[in-house]
Amino acid sequence: PLFLNQLQKDLEEVKELLTKASRKRVRDVLVAEKHKLELEIKNQSPPKPKDAAEEEKSSLGGYTVKINNYGWDQSDKFVKIYISLNGVQKLPAENVQVNFTERSFDLLVKNLNGKNYTMTFNNLLKPISVEGSSRKASAPYMVLVMCKKKREEKWDCLTQVEKESKEKEKAAYDTADPSEGLMNILKKMYAEGDDEMKRTINKAWVESREKQYKGDIPMDI
Repeated sequence: PLFLNQLQKDLEEVKELLTKASRKRVRDVLVAEKHKLELEIKNQSPPKPKDAAEEEKSSLGGYTVKINNYGWDQSDKFVKIYISLNGVQKLPAENVQVNFTERSFDLLVKNLNGKNYTMTFNNLLKPISVEGSSRKASAPYMVLVMCKKKREEKWDCLTQVEKESKEKEKAAYDTADPSEGLMNILKKMYAEGDDEMKRTINKAWVESREKQYKGDIPMDI
């Protein structure tokens, strides 16, 4: 706008004069005028457009809850993730969004009873087809995320992390020596058990060693 352009030119001239002014009274007048012009320019300037992320954030409102509970199933062509959310069937379709990549998806449910809900799965076990994947209303109170498999094969779990965790646990018990495998199981039970469990395992261990060696040998776990 012409008026805004004039204000900006005035401001540039005031700034130029400030670089040359040496008298305090003159400088004070120029500084006051500079602040006045900057305020007028700010009031005249159109608001800056928000970027997409800020727009999305401001549209959410409320606070966001991470979804941790879900169920899953699979067919030859799809991996299906079931998320139960009370009242979700009443929301407009655009309030339930899922973004897919070849090895991940994230779900955003906006403004459900004043809250937003999110769920993210990274490092899916196998690649999926972004174009063939979708979300559906499976039943009242439920969101169904349909991940289209790129290859028709069975998934043992949902993510690579789960697979590695299972393999690590299996390796700990799958040993050539059966007694060593049992020892690993007992160690795990002892580490995760309560005081009563620890006392029980200790007692069984001591009794076993007494029978074997005819003497008291402390438990080595």
